[in-house]
Amino acid sequence: MNFYLIRRRLRRDNPRWVVLLIDVFIVFSCYLLSTYVINSFRGRVDDALMIKQAFLVTAIYALSFFVFKTYRGIIRQADIKDAQGIMSATIGAVVVLMLTSFCLRRSDYLPLYPIFNLSYSVVFIHGVMTIVSMVAARMVYRSIYEQLFQQGKNVAPVVLIGAGNMGTITLNLLKADSKNKYKTVLLADDNPNRIGKRVNGFNVVDFRILNSQMMESMGIDSVIIALDDNNKERLKGISEHIEQLPVKLKIMPNSAKLLSGEVATRQLRTLNIGDLLGREAIKLDNPAVQESLAGKVILITGAAGSIGSELARQIAFVKFGKLILLDQAESALYDLQQEIRQVVSHSVRYVVGNVRDVGFMENIFAHYRPHVVFHAAAYKHVPLMEQNPYESIHTNVYGSKVVADLSAKYSAEKFVMVSTDKAVNPTNVMGATKRIAEIYVSALNKQVKTNYIVTRFGNVLGSNGSVIPLFEKQLKKGGPLTVTHPDITRYFMTIPEACQLVQDAAVMGSGGEIYVFDMGEPVKIMDLAKRMIRLKGYRYPEDVSIMITGLRPGEKTYEELLANDENTVKTHHEKIMIAKVNTFDDDQRKEKIEMLCLLIKDCQKRQEPMTLVSMMKDIVPEFVSKNSIFEELDPQKAV
Repeated sequence: MNFYLIRRRLRRDNPRWVVLLIDVFIVFSCYLLSTYVINSFRGRVDDALMIKQAFLVTAIYALSFFVFKTYRGIIRQADIKDAQGIMSATIGAVVVLMLTSFCLRRSDYLPLYPIFNLSYSVVFIHGVMTIVSMVAARMVYRSIYEQLFQQGKNVAPVVLIGAGNMGTITLNLLKADSKNKYKTVLLADDNPNRIGKRVNGFNVVDFRILNSQMMESMGIDSVIIALDDNNKERLKGISEHIEQLPVKLKIMPNSAKLLSGEVATRQLRTLNIGDLLGREAIKLDNPAVQESLAGKVILITGAAGSIGSELARQIAFVKFGKLILLDQAESALYDLQQEIRQVVSHSVRYVVGNVRDVGFMENIFAHYRPHVVFHAAAYKHVPLMEQNPYESIHTNVYGSKVVADLSAKYSAEKFVMVSTDKAVNPTNVMGATKRIAEIYVSALNKQVKTNYIVTRFGNVLGSNGSVIPLFEKQLKKGGPLTVTHPDITRYFMTIPEACQLVQDAAVMGSGGEIYVFDMGEPVKIMDLAKRMIRLKGYRYPEDVSIMITGLRPGEKTYEELLANDENTVKTHHEKIMIAKVNTFDDDQRKEKIEMLCLLIKDCQKRQEPMTLVSMMKDIVPEFVSKNSIFEELDPQKAV
């Protein structure tokens, strides 16, 4: 019961008068001790005078404590600043006492006030003892607190990687947070200049010495990465070693966010694949974007999707004239509405509608007259679109044609289309529809004043239906993770990166360009699956296995950003290029696209996928189906 009361007492912040009372007691006791130590060499101690002087000294110190406010700190969170405050208050008191004694000794009043006849050596030694005792008292209190609340049965021992500023901040946060579930037992780093040194009581070790035996013997199930910059290449190098161990990887935000108070230990999160792209995140930071979009009426189709919604979030911070967010998904658009309203509550319109509805879309254009159109509405899932070519063409081709034509009719300044690397040498219906849409807007760009621009990029991390969320769901069920082919690779980029590209293209593009990102090296999906298993603290294949399911209809093992007959032109940013595509027969192919769209409008043709796909292959000769029923339409298969 007494132990319970002590724990409850320690959990509460002690009243300031209690702290001050303890400090005063320490000062009084230290003066008696220092007087006995010094006077013992002289062989005489005047106990009565010593007691009076002790009260005088204590009163001066108490006054100094009031001036320097040493009693206001939270004792269980005492740190170097508290020690500095104690030192300042003590020095102030020592100076006052010595000056008072010095002045009275040179006057005629000392016989009247013998209490001020203080020994300089006693005053000095007492000051040193006071500083040491007060700081030690706070450290002991803090240590007892940490032992009781941060080393209990529910606190897990962890290894902290990062002995720089970020590591020190994280270490202190883990100690100070009473709700924290982690206790640092080992500090590691990858910087040779820090390895072997002592930081906050820990000997810094090389993270490469960490092994399974060490983790198991110390009972460690988590490793926290706390780096100053969260450099992608550095993260990847560290994680590749830690992933081999039976531990979970977690990461803290960068020190700038911690210092600004934006995050705390509760933001400690599991390291994710987005942290480990193996390259630095691409930041365009083009001030011309905001200038170009300022005051404009902006329309985003597919606004509730992964790309469209992030575009909306970023543009919400621009001083636009009006923002129209259009999508057919009512619930997703509602969620976006609630989010955007936290940033801007005026000049934003949320429209539920379908880009395939010509009359509806014409009313939107006639009413709002958008200056800039971001066209992100599309079907994107390869296997589903392979089974539903009519719907894929209806939305990705016909829907794009509707929005593109209306952009020209109502004199939009720019039309920016979101495309995909699957449009390059397509092997599936979805990729072919996106390539056909690219061809149509390219041909239209030559005929009208509106500038038509295409942005082409790879897989977007975390987007709806992408491989990362799929793996997450499979891991929650205990596996196995499913991979279609052991050699399949993909390019990856983050959603913010994709949306920066789209906006930058809207500013830079003068019409007819296809912008592509340098996304580094492609990622092998098999390796990605193994990393996700290890990042969650599981072992592959002992805990979670990977199942090879076979390529899906229309799927190819690797994606390309450029077709065989394309090359690139550099832009203002080293990571952005313009693909130079073959456009010599765009006008003829545009006529074929219009015929395809007429066929789509005939509902009776809905059940004739072979006819539709055959027309697509005529428009896009490089469209060669793989693992699909449409392979028989390819010339080499027909022979």
